[in-house]
Amino acid sequence: MNETIKSILERRSIRKFKDTQVKEEDLDLILKAGTYAASGRGAQAPIIVSIQDPAVIKELSKINAQVMGREMDPFFGAPTVIMVLTDKERNTGVEDASLVIGNMMLAAHSIGLGSCWIHRAKEMVEHPYVQKMLAKIGIDHEKYRGVGNLILGYADMPLPQPAKRKDNYIYKIK
Repeated sequence: MNETIKSILERRSIRKFKDTQVKEEDLDLILKAGTYAASGRGAQAPIIVSIQDPAVIKELSKINAQVMGREMDPFFGAPTVIMVLTDKERNTGVEDASLVIGNMMLAAHSIGLGSCWIHRAKEMVEHPYVQKMLAKIGIDHEKYRGVGNLILGYADMPLPQPAKRKDNYIYKIK
């Protein structure tokens, strides 16, 4: 089996991480893989915001938990959080950003890192703290909508077993 298919079949969501920051060269490779995701009409509508500052991650975690209505760390102690946003004007923006996240999840797995998609990025971008954070790095929050957060780190747990694939997942017309 080739390595790409192997990564697709073996990747699992990781929700427990070692207290070790992702190496910069690994992060850069994962981010680059995200930029090679397919996008509608080749427009490359998504943008990727990589966050490794522990204080910022802690605040973002609180905001995400508030949106969820729970008191917990929805980022599961991951040392890196990647927010993926998309241009609100693109009609394929959400789909494009989803492919970016998928590429990064597979890239992370292929080099031995754990990842998990964390939802509620849309609501997070509506929060004043996140709007100020984005403005500080030159992103106009009015132009973008949050699609997903990707947490990354070195797994501190074994890979979970895959769930049984549901019946009637695939239909063929010949």
